[in-house]
Amino acid sequence: MRLQAPQLSQPSAGQLASPTHLLSSSLMLPDSFGTIHVGETFSAYLGVLNPSFDLPVRGLTVAVQLQTPSKRIVLPSRLDDGTKAADVNPQNGIDAIVSRRLEEAGQHILRVEVGYMSNGIKTLRKFYRFNVAVPLNITETVVRSGDSKCLVTITVENVMEKSTSGAGSLTINAVRFETATGLASKQVLMRDEDNNIDKITSAANQLSLGNQRRSVLDLFDSCGRLEPGEIFQYLFDVSAESEAAALRGIAFGDELGQACVTYHKAMGETGKLYSSTVVCPPTSFTQGTSNSFVVHGSGLSVDVAAAAVQRSSSNRRSSNESGTSLDVLLPVTVEPISPPSKMKLSIPQTVSLLVVNHSGKPMTLQLQMRLPNMNGVVICGQSFITLGEIPPNGGSCTIDVNFIALVAGMFPVHGCYIVDMTTGMEIQQPALFNVFVELPNDGFEEKKSMY
Repeated sequence: MRLQAPQLSQPSAGQLASPTHLLSSSLMLPDSFGTIHVGETFSAYLGVLNPSFDLPVRGLTVAVQLQTPSKRIVLPSRLDDGTKAADVNPQNGIDAIVSRRLEEAGQHILRVEVGYMSNGIKTLRKFYRFNVAVPLNITETVVRSGDSKCLVTITVENVMEKSTSGAGSLTINAVRFETATGLASKQVLMRDEDNNIDKITSAANQLSLGNQRRSVLDLFDSCGRLEPGEIFQYLFDVSAESEAAALRGIAFGDELGQACVTYHKAMGETGKLYSSTVVCPPTSFTQGTSNSFVVHGSGLSVDVAAAAVQRSSSNRRSSNESGTSLDVLLPVTVEPISPPSKMKLSIPQTVSLLVVNHSGKPMTLQLQMRLPNMNGVVICGQSFITLGEIPPNGGSCTIDVNFIALVAGMFPVHGCYIVDMTTGMEIQQPALFNVFVELPNDGFEEKKSMY
């Protein structure tokens, strides 16, 4: 940056052609370098020169700002020392480098203001405009997997324009999920059943397999090369790590964290891109929900507890009065504790049930497993069990019940009701869990012998 026009009076920025130079006019520095992408670090070299042969520049100050589509950011440098202004002697100059990682797409402006003393305070402003584009589109899909766990799928798509020179290609160097406080994440990998090893989804995400032989296809898949229009998908297991987070669980609206993608462009430029903040989705339970919904793994009890806490801490009367809040629909929840995924035909199975009172008053409850509402897997033994008085605001008790499978196949366990013995109110519970009923092994042997 100059305080006055250069003596050669070049017509454009950095032109090297002149009668005294042998370089052709094609060697010209452009006014703009083209497009830079979100996640890259923008760096600029600033030089303030005094071309005079005899006049010094007194009281020099330099202020640098980067204007994004939404805000202005001050870029610190050694030229903006607020303690004292600098003096520049004739034929000398001062310089510095400013840098900033780009976080927004759209037009950016580098604003440089130079002040100096010459018969008073004078200023000189320079503006450098450039465009910032989005190289990758990051989307998230969240599935709940219990009271304190979510599965997060990160989809990374290369949205750059395809070029014959390969300029639109990227290499995904690393993908990680940065969790919120109290949570932890780990990447879930595909397993190669033939070699009993985890397939590598990204070269920087996983360690090499050492001396193990790998196919050319595995090597190509692990290089992280992403052409325009192509996508990579990554699966992360996000669960509660701290004791407080595990006790509370992960409820609807809780922040899970952000995905962070590190990439390299064709010429080696490195960028780091973050997704939007990922939050826990709501449970799919609605009043009169379909038979496909089951309590186990849905996080329903955590959402009901969170709704109850929000209602009790709010002084405003909200939609709870209309009966749409979860803690109004289900003031008491029944959740199975580690239910079986498989059962043997005609063999009883014990399942522990956690009963939680989310209301603001104690309730004398009875658990009822109603046989007419059950199909395939039914109650075995006592079906009506008096629980006694359950304290309010999260009070709970655990009860063991026995189930028996009558028919082979996949069945949801229905028919659970909670009855308030004081008021007679009945609270119908959603299906507790899904279970696959297997035929006994000896049954298969008998069928084989028949053939």
